[in-house]
Amino acid sequence: MKAVLSLVLGLAAGATMAQDAEMGEALYLKHCATCHGIEATGQGPMAGVLVIKPVDLTQLEQDGIFPVERVAKRIDGRDALISHGSPMPVYGDFFEGRDVAIKTHTGQPLMTSQPIVDLIAYMRTLQAN
Repeated sequence: MKAVLSLVLGLAAGATMAQDAEMGEALYLKHCATCHGIEATGQGPMAGVLVIKPVDLTQLEQDGIFPVERVAKRIDGRDALISHGSPMPVYGDFFEGRDVAIKTHTGQPLMTSQPIVDLIAYMRTLQAN
């Protein structure tokens, strides 16, 4: 029984680390850059028509802490932002998929989809801090 539990815990820990920043970049360029811009500074070509301007995604990390939970919940719709008549992102369905765990800055696991985990991995590479 201990061996099975150890295996399950080991697999769960491995899933937490399964992040692909390159895949996240491809998803970002396809689904996010229109509003947030190629450089992720909030200056995309659609930014001018949005009621709430896109944030500068290069400035999310504060005091060395990246807000994993806030970002994941904003993208997956649990923390909806209505900036253009529909929840952000309008591409939400594209980010659905197999749920995996990602660790928050406190070490707590947060369940979200693999595409969102990949997007977060990419956004972490953009931080100017």
